[in-house]
Amino acid sequence: MSENKSFHSGFATIVGRPNVGKSTLLNTLVGEKVAIVSSRPQTTRNRVMGIMGGENCQIVFVDTPGIHRPRTKLGEFMVQSIEEAMEGIDALLVVVDVTAVGPHDRSIVEEMSRKKVFKLLVLNKVDLVEPKNLLGIIDSFKDAGYDAILPLSAKSGDGVDALKAELTAHLPAGPKYFPDDMLTDQPERDICAELIREKALRNLRDEVPHGIGVEMMAMKKLNEHFMEIDATIYCERDSHKGIIIGKKGAMLQKIGAEARTDIESLLGMHINLQLWVKVRPGWRDSAEDLKTLGYVRNR
Repeated sequence: MSENKSFHSGFATIVGRPNVGKSTLLNTLVGEKVAIVSSRPQTTRNRVMGIMGGENCQIVFVDTPGIHRPRTKLGEFMVQSIEEAMEGIDALLVVVDVTAVGPHDRSIVEEMSRKKVFKLLVLNKVDLVEPKNLLGIIDSFKDAGYDAILPLSAKSGDGVDALKAELTAHLPAGPKYFPDDMLTDQPERDICAELIREKALRNLRDEVPHGIGVEMMAMKKLNEHFMEIDATIYCERDSHKGIIIGKKGAMLQKIGAEARTDIESLLGMHINLQLWVKVRPGWRDSAEDLKTLGYVRNR
């Protein structure tokens, strides 16, 4: 089969420190929600692939956990996920939150500038800063060693088309890697678990979210219009279990109701969602527990 020289495709990895808007950017680029989003740092724990298609191109984006210093086996898994997502790529997107540019950001920008690949420095959340301040931030990165600096707002979409155009113009001629109707490589089971975790992250106190994991116990399709789902939310302390369940079960019901809405939209059918809460002390440092919850290395 001869290669279609007019069709361009490739893989682009998105990196940055925690909470700079990488997952929001991925969702905006793909046009659908394929990665969970919250205001909590380190919401993303694994590589998440999103596929953006066009008439003459296909870009496969890989969202990654925020770059941080790991303190647990889960943290080590997240760091390795970032390293693996850097292999064999055609483009690198380094995201910086312009509302909070700090030494960690500049260290990441400098480290990633040494990668021998097409590099874009993405300055996100430009809608939240004054134009004169933004110009100063852009100027501070002018010698960072990137092929282009792109200010944008992943949330509003302003500037995202320019990013798409820049990437498309520099992608190599190549094949269509995935079917047109495919937006992610994540199994529905994994997406459903992540949606439950997202709702927990959004509703719980600051000390609880990092110690939460979700295991899908069962997904039983009863007919074309109805499915039963059982899932367990794991936490590390008895006190956290009480917070997750809430007074008379109110918090767990709220998490379940919000998750059910998104899962029904994803699957296109009615859902009966049953949530359970169990304590697993230190699960983030247990290789067996990490494997049970889907945090496994593929090597």
